[in-house]
This record gives sequence, C-alpha cells and structure tokens, in this order.
Amino acid sequence: MSEEKVAPFIEHLVELRRRLIIIIVAVVIGMGVAWNFSNAVLTFVEKPLTGKTYLTEIKKRVYAQVKERAPALYGHYKLEQEVAAPEKKHVLNYSAPLEPFFIQCKISMLLGFILVLPVVFLQLWMFIAPGLTRKERRLVIPFITASTFTFCVGAMFFLIVIWPVIINFSLSYEAEGLQSWFNISAYINFCLRLILIFGLIFELPILSLILARFGIVNYRILATKRKYALLASAIVASFHADLITMFVIMVPMYLMYELSIWVALIFGKKKVAAAAEPEGETV
Repeated sequence: MSEEKVAPFIEHLVELRRRLIIIIVAVVIGMGVAWNFSNAVLTFVEKPLTGKTYLTEIKKRVYAQVKERAPALYGHYKLEQEVAAPEKKHVLNYSAPLEPFFIQCKISMLLGFILVLPVVFLQLWMFIAPGLTRKERRLVIPFITASTFTFCVGAMFFLIVIWPVIINFSLSYEAEGLQSWFNISAYINFCLRLILIFGLIFELPILSLILARFGIVNYRILATKRKYALLASAIVASFHADLITMFVIMVPMYLMYELSIWVALIFGKKKVAAAAEPEGETV
C-alpha cells in the first residue's frame, strides 16, 4: 500500500523536475537576449538619482500653488530655496573587481525571466493540468496572458511610481556633513528584489480568479479573512528595514487582496451557483 502511494509521488517529482529544467533553460536563453538591454535598464533604474522624476514636477506645481494662495506659508517655510536649489547629480559606486559585470548579469537574469514569463506560466499550467477537467484546461491561454500581463504591470508600476518615491525619500536626508554614497550592488539588489515582489503581488487577483473558478475559494471566504490578509501584508513588508519601503509594499499588497475579493465575487459566483443547483434538484 505504501509503495502505491510513493510511486505517484515520485512521478510528480520527476514531472516537476522536468518542468523546472525547461524553465531554467528558457530563462538562460532569455538572459542571453536581455543582455543587450541590460545597460538601458540600468540607466532607467538610475534615473531617480538625477532628480528628474515625476515627483520633481509635482513638487514644483504644488509650491507654485502655495506661493499663489498662501504666500505667508511659502515665505515662512522658505520654499523658494527648494525651488531654486540646484539639482545634485548622484552616481553609483562599486568597490570590488567585476562588481558591475555581476550586476549586469543579475539585471539580465531578471529581464530574461520576464521575457520568458509565458513559458514559465505554461510549464506551471502543464504541471497542474493532469488534475484539471477538459473544460478547465481550455483556460490555459487566458491564464498565461493574464498572468504575464499582471506581472509586467506590477513591475512597471513599481519602477515608474514607487521606485522614485523611495530614492527621493532617501536623498531627502542629505545635509551638510551627510552625503549619499550608493553602492551599485546594494542599490540594484534592492531594486530587483522589489520588482519581483511587486510582480508577484499583482498576481494575487489571477490566483484568486483561478481558485474561484475551480470552486476552491469564494468571495465570502476571502472577505472574512481580511484581517489575516492585512497581517500577512505587514509581515511580508516587515522584512524591509525602513518604514517607507514597508508602507509601499504593504499597501499595494493589501489592495491586491481586496481586488482579489471582487474578482472572486464576479468570476466565482456563477460557478458556486451552478454547483448549488444540482444539490437543490436532488433534494
């Protein structure tokens, strides 16, 4: 009896290994393609260090409104000094041989992973496909498309909206006798880790959609677990030392959970209702 249980388990492990090998090969190929774009990505990631971000424009517009509507406050807090302050150019530094090369490898690896996301999600789907019905297997294309799209949206949302906020906040501590000195490894590793986190955070509605369509969860279950979702978001965010990063991770993560509840309500309701009808007929 035990051998009968062990055999399917080993088969699952063999299948999982095969899928992982395909994913690794795809990522290596994607890394080779992405190598040509890694410098452009590095330049984009460094952009907040120049101070030329959307935050700069917002700050100028806000200060202009304060000057027009509340000149006393504008003069009291010496906002004209901030408006007229020259832009400081910050650069990344490295202190070990070949450090920039390994950073380029990391950027290429992540970018290559994103390029082959359809392959990654296809392998994940094929691994769980034997346990699905024929009708459920037809959802493979929507699943791959939606999962790839949401991951990319999460990554771009972080790079365009959140990353400048974090760097701008960090640079705001500069003062006389206190200057920034960004190490390229710490800077890029921090950025790449958050790109992955935000990409995965934006996958929550897709996961909720799949579980709801398969009848594993419904919106009532998710709605009653809000406090646990908030706690889990805080725990995940707590692995980052500074409060700003914790906040910008926790809030989007919990908002994605709230969106997952609505996704389960809209797309899981029909399945739950359809499952309940046969029970009513048998009674």
